Amino acid sequence: MKPKKFLNDPANAVDEFITGTLLQYPNHLRKLANNDVLLHSSFATSRDDGSHPNAQRVSLLSGGGSGHEPSHAGYIGSNMLSGAILGGIFASPPVSSILAAIRAVTLPTSQGGKGCLLIVKNYTGDRLNFGMACEMANAEGYAVKMVVVADDCAMERKKGITGARGVAGTVLVHKAAGGAAGQGMDLDAVVSAAETVANGVGSLGVALEAVTIPGADNVNDRLSKTNDKGECMMEIGLGIHGESGMRQCSLLTCDEIAKEMLAAIQGYGREVDSKIVPLYNTGDELLILVNNLGGTSNFEMSLLARSLVSQLEKDAGCKVTRVLVGSFMTAFDMQGASVSIMPLNGDAKDVLSFIDVDTDAPAWAKVDIWTSETSRPSGIEIDEVPGVASTSDEAGAASLPPVLIDNFSVVARVVLRSCCEALIVAEPLLTKYDTIVGDGDCGITMERGAKEISQRLEAGKLRLEHPSPLFSDLADAVSASMGGTSGILLELMFRKCSTSLLSTTREGITSKDLAEAFRAGVEAVSFYGGAQEGSRTMLDALFPASSAMVDSVNVQEAAKAAEQGANTTAEMEQAEAGRSNYISKEVLMGTPDPGAVAVSVCFAAMAAIIE
Repeated sequence: MKPKKFLNDPANAVDEFITGTLLQYPNHLRKLANNDVLLHSSFATSRDDGSHPNAQRVSLLSGGGSGHEPSHAGYIGSNMLSGAILGGIFASPPVSSILAAIRAVTLPTSQGGKGCLLIVKNYTGDRLNFGMACEMANAEGYAVKMVVVADDCAMERKKGITGARGVAGTVLVHKAAGGAAGQGMDLDAVVSAAETVANGVGSLGVALEAVTIPGADNVNDRLSKTNDKGECMMEIGLGIHGESGMRQCSLLTCDEIAKEMLAAIQGYGREVDSKIVPLYNTGDELLILVNNLGGTSNFEMSLLARSLVSQLEKDAGCKVTRVLVGSFMTAFDMQGASVSIMPLNGDAKDVLSFIDVDTDAPAWAKVDIWTSETSRPSGIEIDEVPGVASTSDEAGAASLPPVLIDNFSVVARVVLRSCCEALIVAEPLLTKYDTIVGDGDCGITMERGAKEISQRLEAGKLRLEHPSPLFSDLADAVSASMGGTSGILLELMFRKCSTSLLSTTREGITSKDLAEAFRAGVEAVSFYGGAQEGSRTMLDALFPASSAMVDSVNVQEAAKAAEQGANTTAEMEQAEAGRSNYISKEVLMGTPDPGAVAVSVCFAAMAAIIE
């Protein structure tokens, strides 16, 4: 299957990416002429008047193949990179562009230049090309050094001379070295800061689906296949170009994935005095960078972060004081993630301030640091504010306007019982109509609400003495039983009816007040739900019924209006809301809206009792 990408000509993709990036940061970035190089705008200055940034601080460059964005151009900014050299898709940049970038951000030593550090991921092409440019620049009189980052813990230490790959831990090297340079440290000190992080960070990636590069003829489906048992597969330890990892396995849970990642990183360890020791120990303070490899949702990234931090703290006894989660070094659309772990003890303490210092690099978010000895403030919940005291107590009841309707509680009980019974009986009809013009659940939903109200009525859980608390109780019953759009709309209507009655300007609540409260409830349904009369919804029965009630205070008239309104929906060719909005005219015609019919059923039941 051909991949689906936002793409023009793949051959021009890097050029178009650079153009799009410059449009986003018109004041922050500049392109180096004749090269796929992006530089901080401060380098668009004279090299002769002392204003060149390298006269004040060491410059930093990084780069590599395109496709890992925001690495590396996203880290150009104060206290981070001076510029980034972009190669082709997953291809090392040429020596000529690297050398051009060095010349652009560095002054010769004879002119007071502070030097330049190249931060390079451990891939053969990058090492050779950046290394060649480094030596050529030094021969031209620039002071240039190079640090290679090899933080991937997926490769066996003794497997060949290539060594571990450079992955997302490289971003932390950018930050530490950039912070050191921003503080005015000399080139050797900046190199030392970079090496401290490079030697102390360990990373591992996992993927559920492999990367498909722009311009590929087919989707890379090597992880889309199932094993002999028909189980979905994933891969542990693959690289940022989709290179094979440690192993494939059946799909694991988030907690299980985190356990695999941490075990691999600890097993790989780090080298101290020519010995391999665990990367971190009980009691260590840690920084972790949870990196989206391109195609993983933000939601899933937070789940993985939770699993990792929980196991590092509860199982390993560490304290994770800095948790960075996001897209730091991606692989186009790879559905995967990596974690980079950096212990903050020993030499790392000396560079921690460089990592924490602010930067305006667009891809770096300020770290929210937890350093106290107490629990994380974010783990302490804010107490919920209690609701207003129930009107069932003496103080609440005393504040309610009096009811001036004869035998209100008696009539309310009979009306509610009758309406509930009518809706239960009407369930098959409502279901039939909704099966045609909706998703088939209207009858069952209305029946659930009717049964819940009926049960509360018989159990004495509805406050029948006063309409305001009664409407509130009806809203609670609907909320607890109906669900769906109909449930929330009816709950809104009842709650509005309840609150409207509290603001009557008369000496007490009359039948007119009930009619006006009902009208306010119907208007709330329209306001919050967005539908109007004529939208082919329950409002086509509610609005006419409420208008008749306000005009005549006569249930008989309201019942007629509700029935007529429900019937008119069968003649409407288009629905503007609800599931019916997706149904064709041919299907809609001749079948009334089931919600409107339910309203009509209730009013008919009321009209049979109230003269």
